[in-house]
Amino acid sequence: MMHRLWFITNPGSGTATQAKCDAIEAAFRERGVDLVGRTGFPEDALPTATQLDEHRVDTVILFAGDGTINATLDALRDWQGKFLILPGGTMNLLAKGLHDTLDPGEIITAAYRRSATVALPFVEAGPNRAYVGLILGPAAHWFRAREEVRKRRFARLWRVARHAWTRTFGRGLRIVGVPGLRRGYQAVFAHPDPHGIELSGIDARDWRSIIELGWTFASGEWATAAPVTRVIVAQFTLGGSKPVLGLFDGEPVTLDPGTRIGCGISAQIFIDTRKEDM
Repeated sequence: MMHRLWFITNPGSGTATQAKCDAIEAAFRERGVDLVGRTGFPEDALPTATQLDEHRVDTVILFAGDGTINATLDALRDWQGKFLILPGGTMNLLAKGLHDTLDPGEIITAAYRRSATVALPFVEAGPNRAYVGLILGPAAHWFRAREEVRKRRFARLWRVARHAWTRTFGRGLRIVGVPGLRRGYQAVFAHPDPHGIELSGIDARDWRSIIELGWTFASGEWATAAPVTRVIVAQFTLGGSKPVLGLFDGEPVTLDPGTRIGCGISAQIFIDTRKEDM
C-alpha cells in the first residue's frame, strides 16, 4: 500500500500539464495519503535516496515521459522503495506495459484496489540502462528532429532533419557477436526481453525508406519501424572504429566502439495494475 509519496513530473513531457498534475495530487489527497515532496524536472533536481528515506517515502509517483522516468530510475537505482508509473509523455511505453489503461485517475484507483509489484528487464551499456528500448546507429540522430517537433520549433526542424538525413545515408552500424545481424544497419533497436535482448536491424537505403524511418523517429513512433531482422541475444558488442550514438529510452548517450551491450532485471519495485497479473 502507498502511504508517503513523492511526486515527480516533467511539464515538458507531452501530456503532463499542470491541470493534470493538480488532478493527480487531488486524487491522492482524497485517499488520505501524504504527498511529502514534489519535483518538477528538469528545473528541479531529482531527489536522492537519502532525501526519500529522510522523509520516509515508500512510493515515488512518476508522471512524465519515458526519458524522465529513465533519468529518475537511474538516480534512484539503489533506493528500496516502489515506483508508480503514470503516462505523462508522448509514447508512454513503460506505462502501457504496467497498466490496462492510460488514464492516470483509473491507474491510481487500480493501484489501491488491486496492485502488485513486478521486476522489469532492461538493456544496459556501462552505467546506462533502457527499460523501454535502446536505439543505436546513424538514424538515432533523428532524435533532435523529434525534440523540435515535440517543442513545436518547426523553424529549426529543417536544419536538424537535414543533418539527420546525411548521417542516415552514411555508413551503417555494425555489431559483433550476433550471427543473424551481419550487415551495416541504419538503426538497431534493442528491446529488453525476459529472455535477453530482442534485436531488430533496419536497413534503409532508398530515400523513401529514409523519410519513413526519419518520421518514425521525429514523431516519437520509432517502435513502429519495420525491422528487417530480429533475433534474441544475451549480449552484443558495437563494431567499427568511431563512437556510436545511442538513445536509452529516448535519451542520447555517445558510446565508444567496442562497448558491450548486455541485459539485466530490476528489483521488484514497479507497481503493476494489470488484471491478468493479479
